[in-house]
Amino acid sequence: MFRNFNRVDARFLLLVSAAHAIFYLIAWHYKHIYNGDSHEYIYMATNIKNAGWFYAGNPVLPVKEEFMTLRPPGYPLFLCFIYFFTLNNWIVLLVQNLVSIFNIYFLRYTITRLGYQKRYDWLLLAFILLFPSQFVNANIIAPDILLQSCVVAYFYCFIAFTQEKHWRYMLGMGLVLAAGAFVKPVLYPVVYLHAVGVLVYASIRRDALMRAAICATVPLLLIIGYGYINYERTGKPHFSSTQSFNAIFYYYNFYKDEYGIDKAEQFLQTERSHVEKLPTFSQRYDYANARGIQLLKQNSASYLPYHIGHSLRMFIDPGKGELDMFVGLLTLSKLYDVHNTAGFFDTIRDKGYAGIEDYMARNPTLPIAAVVLFFNLLRLVGFVLFLFSKQYSFRLRVFITALVGYFVFIAGPIANTRYFIPVSLIMIGTAVLACQHILQRQRNKAIIATAGNL
Repeated sequence: MFRNFNRVDARFLLLVSAAHAIFYLIAWHYKHIYNGDSHEYIYMATNIKNAGWFYAGNPVLPVKEEFMTLRPPGYPLFLCFIYFFTLNNWIVLLVQNLVSIFNIYFLRYTITRLGYQKRYDWLLLAFILLFPSQFVNANIIAPDILLQSCVVAYFYCFIAFTQEKHWRYMLGMGLVLAAGAFVKPVLYPVVYLHAVGVLVYASIRRDALMRAAICATVPLLLIIGYGYINYERTGKPHFSSTQSFNAIFYYYNFYKDEYGIDKAEQFLQTERSHVEKLPTFSQRYDYANARGIQLLKQNSASYLPYHIGHSLRMFIDPGKGELDMFVGLLTLSKLYDVHNTAGFFDTIRDKGYAGIEDYMARNPTLPIAAVVLFFNLLRLVGFVLFLFSKQYSFRLRVFITALVGYFVFIAGPIANTRYFIPVSLIMIGTAVLACQHILQRQRNKAIIATAGNL
């Protein structure tokens, strides 16, 4: 990746690093470096450091089995490693910024294998620099940037395997996928899908079946093994208790938009109260999952379009809420206040277009969000053009569609921009490739026209 490093590469790295430095200084000034989940990762990291205890709850409170498996160990171990040297979250953020810089450069290196030309760095930089969520999340105590590293590495290994056919890349795909699941559990179902895909690919080609079996099995064993460890600790074989929590929480926003805030609060309080009364963790976990499925069956006609609509919004969401929290215009208490000030679309719905002026007065970051939204729309157009471009293999386009689509769909009504971070660079890279193809074609036409005039 750094073998032929030159002045063009240095300039690209310098600009990306400068952007990260600016956001790091903004974080230092406003000091809004935590989100609603940060304390659980910090608790788990300090519990590991102090007692070797993988527990995401406050150690002075009564132990709850949910906190034993609420957060997988990847990110807490990352924090713990830094805490062994210094108990300083600003050092954590400094390292995360370096990881984010690496992710961007690694993405650029990866798309060069698909024909990216460095003369279009200006375009790649424009899409990256005008997606502030990349830099905001690098300065939050949260695992999303590390998860992005695993997903970009997964993307790279897939391209390398399709081009070189070395099975070490396929093994690498499985290992970085499993590593990503240990950073954030959203990826663990993909490990199973990946294993099936590897075996189907090998069966169709009737080639290297033993190697394929190893590449499919190793990451599965890591996931299943961790599930067994959780069974030993809680009495329930599972990967993360977050799954059962979200099975019900998915419907909170749905009830809020369908029936109003009061009904949604009553629904969530009733469900959680019922779950908490169950005597064992296994019963609480199973009930929450079963209840989530039951709610889906009861509301499938109305909920599925709602879920898909909110998922698709991630493609263009400018991350205004994250940016407002980052600079102190929005706080966690306001964010979770059910009677908080209405958002843009809620304002339009309640007050009509006459409410836009009032909304703009209450939201000074709106002009920034508008610019980001515009570039997100351009990114989406470029991404779609890439997916329909026959210049790239059908297998590659299907892979990218499935990978990006999975992260978009799984978020649903609880989506915000940080859930898109794992695949945001991949979408940017493919959009730039599509734009490059158009610009290159226009450039060639101009050269031909100039030559004809001579």
